[in-house]
Amino acid sequence: MSLLLEQWRTRWLETDRRWACELHRVAEHPRVLRVLVTASRLGEGELWYAVMVGLLLGGASAWTCALQMLCVGGLNLLIYRQIKHRVCRPRPYVKCPEIHACDRALDEFSFPSGHTLHAVSFALLMTFHFPLCAAFLWLFALTVAASRVVLGLHYPSDVAAGALTGAFTASLALLAW
Repeated sequence: MSLLLEQWRTRWLETDRRWACELHRVAEHPRVLRVLVTASRLGEGELWYAVMVGLLLGGASAWTCALQMLCVGGLNLLIYRQIKHRVCRPRPYVKCPEIHACDRALDEFSFPSGHTLHAVSFALLMTFHFPLCAAFLWLFALTVAASRVVLGLHYPSDVAAGALTGAFTASLALLAW
């Protein structure tokens, strides 16, 4: 049974690597690369802090959203750090010679994508409170997620794990609030 599991794991890792290489080819287009670097940098945190401060200037629903974002952001950070330092998965540009980093990495390991985790969780929370902004929020979250793979900083599974974790923590906060 363990041999079968190891074969599956090897196939999965190779597929993940192959997809990362294919998606990284998008970085060959300078205009697209500029957009994705910008989205990635906006997803680093400062934008989210500014949004939370801006929400504090709004009414009760905006305050609730800002507090939920703050709580979920803290929870996400704890989860993210625990997983990242237990899994210790090297970034694609370290393991794959055909991939190079098109932007800076904020830390050493790739799994899960913290940018995607926060983008998805905050998009879900904000969509709940401000449904008219849903299209913009989800377009931004998807762009951040795509940027992480195209820029050579994450594998597709890193982004998927970040997205699932972010959706889970935000849903948990909405249910618990």
